[in-house]
Amino acid sequence: MNQIRDEFQENMEGQELLHTPGGVRDVYGRECARKMHVKKEVHHILKTHGFQDIETPAFEYFDIFSKERGTVQSREMFKFFDRGNNTLVLRPDVTPSIARCVAKYWRDETMPIRLCYTGKTFVNTPPYKGKLQEVTQVGAECFHDDTSDTDAEMIAMTVECLKQCGLKEFQLEVGHADLFRGLVEEAGISQSEAQELRELIVSKNFFGAQEFVGRLEVADSLKEIFEKLPELLGDLTECVQFVKERTKNERVLQALERLQKVEEILGCYGCLDYVTVDFSMLSQYSYYTGVIFRAYTYGNGEALATGGRYDGLVQQFGKKASAIGLAIVIDQLMLALTRQNLFEDTTLGGGILLYPQSLRKEAIGLAQKYRKEGRCIQMLRKASAKSVEEYLEYAKRADVEELIYLEAVNKVETYTIKGNK
Repeated sequence: MNQIRDEFQENMEGQELLHTPGGVRDVYGRECARKMHVKKEVHHILKTHGFQDIETPAFEYFDIFSKERGTVQSREMFKFFDRGNNTLVLRPDVTPSIARCVAKYWRDETMPIRLCYTGKTFVNTPPYKGKLQEVTQVGAECFHDDTSDTDAEMIAMTVECLKQCGLKEFQLEVGHADLFRGLVEEAGISQSEAQELRELIVSKNFFGAQEFVGRLEVADSLKEIFEKLPELLGDLTECVQFVKERTKNERVLQALERLQKVEEILGCYGCLDYVTVDFSMLSQYSYYTGVIFRAYTYGNGEALATGGRYDGLVQQFGKKASAIGLAIVIDQLMLALTRQNLFEDTTLGGGILLYPQSLRKEAIGLAQKYRKEGRCIQMLRKASAKSVEEYLEYAKRADVEELIYLEAVNKVETYTIKGNK
């Protein structure tokens, strides 16, 4: 018994080190290759629209992402301290970091600035929610352009990115942050009441929102709007008319006018089939000031892409600048493409050049020739005790396309790896 127990303990030793913490995962093999491809495709679209790359640190000072900035709650950040006892956080959101960079490096620029990035965000969500805490994003931010044309371009560019990656069926929900703010302003409700109502709408608890509004002492016309918010989507003209008949709040009217302009411009891009205007849309980030949008597809509860206008955020870092951004959530896009069987069933690619020790020089020359031709080749010296069949089995496991065996000078045998589609 003792021997069995000792063997069991020996086998289990170090096993706990093989597991990742909750909320993060390893990505390898074909999945990793596909993820790299998806990131490349999205990045390509952003570059064709004139966005230039920027990298920001994975961790920054806590104040960059504090609640006052309008980003995530403090409890949702991964915090730690440096040697100077400063509070640092892994970035939960890329946008404030880029806003800081614009205020620092483009302080005197007044014309448009277009920046794009590929990076990870880290959000300390409760484990029971089952969400990834480390998320890969490819995004774009445009500064010093407050036109409806840029609003529409960012939405159209999001559609283009998703289509470029192979997604066929999806919808972008488009709203405006000032619709809710203007209605709350006219209703004259307290800040705490507005926050409670906002949280009910963000969580899509519309029954709770209706019950909450029913208890408020506000005009019946405003109650009608609040209660109808979930249904105000689809035909923009009808929705705008419904709201205009019940409020004259300038903030709301300007938001409605902006949405109408954006829809008109999106028609020029030919992507209205992918867009639905949703008056109930709100974001968890309170720094948004204008048009906001999110992309969804069937089989995914989480958004594939998010974005919106945040004209006041850069000013918090000392520079006045309008801004709008988008972020493609690569992990969610990967999940959608996989569930909808939209990835081609291909190998990792490349080949293995197998050679005996006596032909090392010739093998190196052959590998260099293949690589100059653009082929991906890994060299592998053949062990005398192993047969070619063993290497063929290994090639299948390695998910390559071919095994090239240099048997002798000027004698090369090429095996196409069957079973690797």
